[in-house]
Amino acid sequence: MKPTAATEESTAAANWRYAAPAVALHWILAVLITGMAAVGWYMVSIEDQPGSDWYFDTHKSTGLVVAALVAARLAWRLTHRPRPLPASVPAWQDKLSGITHLLLYVLMVLMPVTGYLGASYSKYGVPFFGADTPHWAAVDKDTSELLFTVHSVLVWVLAALVAIHVAGGLRHLLLRDGVFERMGLRSRPLDRPTD
Repeated sequence: MKPTAATEESTAAANWRYAAPAVALHWILAVLITGMAAVGWYMVSIEDQPGSDWYFDTHKSTGLVVAALVAARLAWRLTHRPRPLPASVPAWQDKLSGITHLLLYVLMVLMPVTGYLGASYSKYGVPFFGADTPHWAAVDKDTSELLFTVHSVLVWVLAALVAIHVAGGLRHLLLRDGVFERMGLRSRPLDRPTD
């Protein structure tokens, strides 16, 4: 049976969108990383106060979850390439989008790695929601502080990149060019993109 034009249109639109696992990982990580940054900034401001340990332990534990989800997202992204942006998107925006996405992936890897290593070289180690994880590194305060400094700088770089990413997404939402809807949020029925 020959597919109808409506069926072909629907299939094209479905292929244009990111697949469900990519969408789910994107939004779960967006929420977790935003929460992690907020908790991180807050816990540093109350570092010497009673009860701050809970925030540090929760931050570290959630960081391990984020690391696992980032690994899953990277594996998915490397085996499932999205369709290119439509020709209506200027070349400079397409290039900026590619660079921003690449840097976001790099930072999503570096953030948990530097945090994990910094905690590993500290005397507190890396708890996982109350359970101890192997403490493989000898305590080295200087190394720990250096890694935490890098971790702190990277979160500001990540925040700047996320702001650029969000601004780009909102611009596409206003343009109603279908790019925003690729990540599973629809402002209108998604038509087949014009290439």
